[in-house]
Amino acid sequence: MEAHANSRDYFEKDLLARELGLELVEISPGAARVRLPTSSRRLNGLGTTHGALIFALADIAFATACNSHGQTAIGIQANITYLSASGDGPLEARARELSRGRKLATYEVRVLDSEERQVAAFQATAYLR
Repeated sequence: MEAHANSRDYFEKDLLARELGLELVEISPGAARVRLPTSSRRLNGLGTTHGALIFALADIAFATACNSHGQTAIGIQANITYLSASGDGPLEARARELSRGRKLATYEVRVLDSEERQVAAFQATAYLR
């Protein structure tokens, strides 16, 4: 099944994604992969990728995935667990749908570094209009 045509448009209209230099790698119904090519200008005071950037990357992958069905979906809850530090290399967020009902959908997003190590685990719920 192909993702709704507007889901790519959704990502392209996301001004924060554009500002951060994010790339849409892949999209399908209920799933998305979003990549941050490098984070060298976005390190925190400890020299690791800023947690806010990791959250934004995961959140944008979640939003892209949950809007891939052609139905407006609005995030109502999100939680992130930071699992390991990452440096200035590329990061990728891989979002996938866990459940989808009439009004709510639940997603998980794995944020990985260039060596496929999981940097963060993100879980979120969307309200479906």
